[in-house]
Amino acid sequence: MHFCPSLLCLAGQLTVGTCEIVMLNRDSSVPRRTIARQTARCACRRGQIAGTTRARPACVDARIVRSRQWCEMAPCLEGEICSLLFNRSGWTCTRGSGRIKTVTVR
Repeated sequence: MHFCPSLLCLAGQLTVGTCEIVMLNRDSSVPRRTIARQTARCACRRGQIAGTTRARPACVDARIVRSRQWCEMAPCLEGEICSLLFNRSGWTCTRGSGRIKTVTVR
């Protein structure tokens, strides 16, 4: 996975196969819970679309997004287990310590 070098991003051009985070909002108003919303911009190759790999924006196979088989794009960090939400609206990443991250797709 490659991320846009800062000089290229400043010029507004992304290298093919790269992504950059353009907006990140965090809300920690609820104890023990953080809601994060992130928007990324990607320059993907043909047959790819913006997705998530190892908790970072990345270009992934468009088939994964169309079929809503989110765990196929390996969205969780090393050591976390990915599970689809029951309605396939997103996924959860679970660690052995019981910490759970839930991601929903808009």
